[in-house]
Amino acid sequence: MGAVDSDSAATRAIGDTLMLAMAGITGRPGTEDDQSEGGPRTDAVNYTIGLGRHGVRSSVVRLAPMVHSDLDHDGFTHALIGFAAENGVAAYTGDGSNRWPAANTYDIGVLYRLALEKAPAGSNLHGVGDTGIPRRVIAETIAGKLGIATKSIADAEAPQYLGFLAGFAGLDNPTSNDKTRGLLGWEPGHPGWVEDVRTGHYFG
Repeated sequence: MGAVDSDSAATRAIGDTLMLAMAGITGRPGTEDDQSEGGPRTDAVNYTIGLGRHGVRSSVVRLAPMVHSDLDHDGFTHALIGFAAENGVAAYTGDGSNRWPAANTYDIGVLYRLALEKAPAGSNLHGVGDTGIPRRVIAETIAGKLGIATKSIADAEAPQYLGFLAGFAGLDNPTSNDKTRGLLGWEPGHPGWVEDVRTGHYFG
């Protein structure tokens, strides 16, 4: 169980990194040039990027909170499905127009390879395929597969319906991948989150 717990913590930390890095940005998608000023994970990112000024070809890949595919066994998508199944409704806060980015695991694998092969020193890269899926659409997709209803909830109800994801429930986090694609020639080509979830492998 120790390994499982460690994997779960790592998955959540990866998602937190991108979401927290972009949390202060409003009115436009977050870009690779946006940075948070501090925090344990942000400090590690800034240190890694700073190595580029000392001749180290370092780069950081900031992942979308929902990295999905048939290889995903413990990510945010599983958590959202689990909360919906437990509560009998797929919940979202407010009108559900706030957006979460996502990325297919297989596209992320290619991105890491390209980063190792040719990312310039000190590069911030965005592992994002879907740049922003409305939370209402996420809930509707899950609800459709589970055969349950969706439900709009108040922010105060989020812990009841969304567990450890409650703090992110209302976050609007559209995130650009334009610079990453241009820099590395990376072109995400695998199914996006909605298409992937509708195939049903998350519900097997």
